[in-house]
Order: sequence, then C-alpha cells, then structure tokens
Amino acid sequence: MVFQHFNLVERSSVMTNILTGRLGYSKTWPTMLHRFSKEDREKAWMVLKRMDIEEQAHKLARELSGGQQQRVGISRALMQDPELMLADEPVASLDPVLAHSILQHLENLNREDKLTVICSLHYLDLVQRYGTSVVGLRDGRLVYQGTKKQIKNMTDEEFKQIYGEEASRIGSGLEGNLEGTGAA
Repeated sequence: MVFQHFNLVERSSVMTNILTGRLGYSKTWPTMLHRFSKEDREKAWMVLKRMDIEEQAHKLARELSGGQQQRVGISRALMQDPELMLADEPVASLDPVLAHSILQHLENLNREDKLTVICSLHYLDLVQRYGTSVVGLRDGRLVYQGTKKQIKNMTDEEFKQIYGEEASRIGSGLEGNLEGTGAA
C-alpha cells in the first residue's frame, strides 16, 4: 500500500523505513533491534537504486522532499513482493513535476514487472496520461467506467456524475483543475 501522506517514521532513516516493509516476513526481536537479514538489506539497496534514492539511504525521512518520501513509501511496499499495489492518492500533496515522476515510477513497475497498480487519482489529466482502465466513484458508488481514451469524450453529465453538480471544467479541455468539488 502506498499512502497519500507517506506514513514514514520521520525520525528513522530511509533504509529503516524501507526495511519495515519486511516486518511481516521477519522475526520480531531482531527487527525490533533493526537487525534485518542480509537478503533483506540487499533487496532494500536494489529497491533504493530502482527508485533513484540510494544516495538518501542514511538520511532521516524528515529530511527528504515530498517526492523522495513518496518513493520511500513505494520502496517499502515493494519490499513485500506484492502482486498488487494500492496507491491512495500518491500524488495529492506533490507539485505537478513530482506527481509525474511518482506516476512514472508506478507506470514502470506496471510495465516492467507486470505489477498491477490500482491508483486513486482526482485529476483526469493524470488519469488520461497514466491510466488504462478508469473507474469513477462518488460517495462509494460506481458512477463511471471506461478507458482513458473515453475520458476525452466524456460528456458534461458524466463529468458531473463523478465530481458533483457543482463541478465545472476549466479551460477548453480536461486539465484536471476543479472548482469547489469534493472529488472522490
């Protein structure tokens, strides 16, 4: 699971945060003393390199930028060898450049590792760029299902089903900017 607010232990190192992804696979007492197996440490270094944050390994999590913290969160999830990764608004607190960087990492995991990634996003421009299948939920109910290509041709009625009657599109296309919505 990749969280919107990172859920890192800010006073712990990046490496320790990533290794916590192995807690369910390790004995309790050694992990309480930060003693992880050689295999787990080697795997953590591989994941750090893959996520382009190996130079941050010994920094405290609180010293990292938001994008770096989110890559630590993804790395922690990868330590569990998932077949499916859930990402709950992984770019909600990031600027557009970092948002694209994080979504590119998730896209690469999907493409290269065949890892299924289910990602909650509020911005249709990001859905169009990175999504494959699209499901729109509002108040826990399915209100839209289609492909990312169909989003471009989404009617105003379909748009409002997802974002509510008060929603309006900004500009001539779907830039993903919404006014006064409680987008879900």
